[in-house]
Amino acid sequence: MTTTRSAGGAVAPGGAEALTGVFTVVPAAGEVLIGVAIAVPQPWAAELEAWRRSFGDPLGATVPAHVTLVPPTAVRRADLPAVREHLARATAAGGPFRVELDGTDSFRPVTPVVYVRLAAGAHECTALEDRVRSGVLGTQRRFPFHPHVTVAQQLDDAVLDEASAQLSGYDASFEVCEVDLYELGTDGRWRSVQTFRLGG
Repeated sequence: MTTTRSAGGAVAPGGAEALTGVFTVVPAAGEVLIGVAIAVPQPWAAELEAWRRSFGDPLGATVPAHVTLVPPTAVRRADLPAVREHLARATAAGGPFRVELDGTDSFRPVTPVVYVRLAAGAHECTALEDRVRSGVLGTQRRFPFHPHVTVAQQLDDAVLDEASAQLSGYDASFEVCEVDLYELGTDGRWRSVQTFRLGG
């Protein structure tokens, strides 16, 4: 099996382009790409994904709107049962909470990302991320954790400025009751493969 790199992403086993975000992650033989995230519920997910596509970000078509807890990570398929057990414990240790989205911000100039801010729920997301990013998923963080919902990335500054302006007044609120384990398919799309209820 061979894998190759591409701008902004990886090519998954089988040849499907697998855009994973700012950093390229290429799985080795016997590995799978996973991520752990809080899914933004409908109707807000469809809205944010449509906005992301409108800015020309190809991830708008392959990545559901979400708050990342574990970014794209290559793990051995043989380790997936341990990952699932770990996530069950980590999510059972804390209960549901409310998230409020309000306006935009950016990670520029460090990374070319515009996102919707969390006006409420960031503290709870941080505590949840701390539990999840331990044990079998205790990989080193590239940056300090900052909960957010990406709406544009890896685009020209003018487009990122437009995204920031267009969604500057965006607001939404929803209850977070579960966390999803995502897996990257050979078609380059991220899909939830298991849901874990907060509080068990």
